[in-house]
Amino acid sequence: MTPQQPNVSVIEPLSPAIERVKTILFKPFDLGKWFVIGFCAWLAYISKGGGGGSGGRNFQRGVEPGQAFHQAKDFILDNLSWLIPVAVIVVMLMIILWLVITWLSSRGRFMFLHCVAENKAEVKVPWTKFQQHANSLFLFRIVLGIISFLVVALFCLIALLLVFFSRANLGFNVFSILGIILSALLFIAVSIVFLLVHKFTTDFVVPIMFLRTTSCTDGWREFLTILAANKARFALYILFQIVISITIGAIIFAAAIMTCCCAACILAIPYIGTVLMLPLLIFKRAYSLCYLRQFGPSFDVFSPEIETT
Repeated sequence: MTPQQPNVSVIEPLSPAIERVKTILFKPFDLGKWFVIGFCAWLAYISKGGGGGSGGRNFQRGVEPGQAFHQAKDFILDNLSWLIPVAVIVVMLMIILWLVITWLSSRGRFMFLHCVAENKAEVKVPWTKFQQHANSLFLFRIVLGIISFLVVALFCLIALLLVFFSRANLGFNVFSILGIILSALLFIAVSIVFLLVHKFTTDFVVPIMFLRTTSCTDGWREFLTILAANKARFALYILFQIVISITIGAIIFAAAIMTCCCAACILAIPYIGTVLMLPLLIFKRAYSLCYLRQFGPSFDVFSPEIETT
């Protein structure tokens, strides 16, 4: 039987999620507990850390883009003997870094969930207890990442080929423009699908794995039975998550403005920023858990002790 509940709301989980934050972090206030849970949260979100953008060099005055392209091509062809080994090394280092970060964040997802669900500031216990779960999640994310990269690269290649052949042969016409637009629309649609898979994996599949001690694929199978019967509810959930993200972003922006960007600089410090953001991070994690448990007691990850705290 498909697990579902008639009264599933995106508003109802707000209050218990806020109470969860108060209970875990402020009843009583324990700075050591903040730093331990903050470490687990930092691991969980380490794969989302972004870096500053780098600006590109401008073309010199009087140099046409086409001429600059040919100069760059000539430079590459003349230096292939050392450019190829360097490129291979850089790519390999990037892949290794991606694998390490994805593995660590997969472990961190279960560690942070354990802290929120059990109201415990622990690192060693969830690191060991959920090792197999995290490895299963890691493999799923790696496969998903490879597939998404190949699909996105395919659409980008199609769009680039359309632009190249249009400029080289026939010029831009209705068919080439429509092809480029179609490729862009497909790229956007596929990107949204992969983002939804990532979001549902973090918010719902990981808690199901946490409860059932099962693999990521089995967790997805169980979640799909809920999703299939509640498409509109989960669509509303995604829209409400966008509202929550905008609200959190506004709070952070307001804090940065009121402190003359000092808060933004502090929040940008690895780990320290995560500790300071802990109330918001726990709220987001608790909100999805409170939403999930509306589909039945078998989807409630919270420890009974915390309910009466």
